[in-house]
Amino acid sequence: MPRRSPSPAPTGDAAPAKRDAILAAALDEFVEKGFALARMDAIAGRAGVAKGTLYLYFASKQALLEALIHTNVGSPVAAIGQAALASDKPTAELLRLIFGRIRAEILGTRRREVARLVIAEAGRFPEIAALYHREVITPGLAMLRALAERGVARGEFGSDALVRFPHLAIAPVLVALLWTSFFDGIEPLDVEGMLDAHVGVLMRGLRGGA
Repeated sequence: MPRRSPSPAPTGDAAPAKRDAILAAALDEFVEKGFALARMDAIAGRAGVAKGTLYLYFASKQALLEALIHTNVGSPVAAIGQAALASDKPTAELLRLIFGRIRAEILGTRRREVARLVIAEAGRFPEIAALYHREVITPGLAMLRALAERGVARGEFGSDALVRFPHLAIAPVLVALLWTSFFDGIEPLDVEGMLDAHVGVLMRGLRGGA
């Protein structure tokens, strides 16, 4: 995806609000049209700004998508991870808190549409997959691995399975994302109940050392 030369971002009291409006418009355009067919002039129109103004904030469609991923998913995941690692609570309690925040702050908001967009577009645009992996997956797995290592060191776990495969912990979040995207109108999913049940099953397996 070609990128324009970056321009200095505007400053002042109105700049953050305008940037947020552009990001919201970009998400609408990407969700409706897909990344390939989305147009910068259409995004500008949705945001109520001139196309030239849009380029003062974001140099390209890719820059817009990068900002959406960072702002809507990467930053919340980082904040959730930092809070979990700073806490001395038992691992089971921390996992429930992590899933509760993911459900409330990502799955329960429009932020989930950014993750859906990545799933839809990553096959055609490997750079999108790489960006999401760097911004969201890598720090998320590192946080879960650190919690698992601490759980093993404390004697909470009799198995290091979660250290080796932190993906096991996060898998139900992907199930929830896909289910609520495609099947919730047919068979609604109790996401909160499923995530809580998952923590119970996971902790029983890890404590047993299986």
